[in-house]
Amino acid sequence: MEPKVILVDEQDNEVGTMGKQLAHVEGVLHRAFSVFLFNKKGELLLQQRALSKYHSGGLWTNTCCSHPMPNEDLNVAVKRRLVEELGITADTTAIGSVLYKAEFGNGLIEHEYDHVFIGEYDGHPTINKEEVETVKYFSLEDLDDWLTNKPNDFTAWFPLCLDIVKQEIQSKITL
Repeated sequence: MEPKVILVDEQDNEVGTMGKQLAHVEGVLHRAFSVFLFNKKGELLLQQRALSKYHSGGLWTNTCCSHPMPNEDLNVAVKRRLVEELGITADTTAIGSVLYKAEFGNGLIEHEYDHVFIGEYDGHPTINKEEVETVKYFSLEDLDDWLTNKPNDFTAWFPLCLDIVKQEIQSKITL
């Protein structure tokens, strides 16, 4: 049976559920999350999406991203997907959200209310090759250079969510 996503309005109020594939064909707004894990050196763990992914295959993105299942708490979904994709157990904190819509050349549309989480992890993930091609830690400085010079190497949502992460980091520094 096809997994379902939680449909939401622009304030993230639940309005129903729909099959994941159909939601991406019709471009219906649904709930998602993006996780950013940093090591103690302040480097961000990025993943390259598996080449076989239904969209954005081979592109680089945040540590983990997915959709909560109907009736699943966001924090539980984050923990579940970190284990499923990367074999990681880490504590995370929600820091904000972004609403975006991106169309892909294969006829799919990602229209998400994306909750952004951050956390710390200092290990070596055990990647699920069905989800992840590879992973690597990057400094924010190197990442900024890469994003500036080759923005098409990244998923559509990554720079939007990264802005929220940078604002959170900056607010902690200026306190």
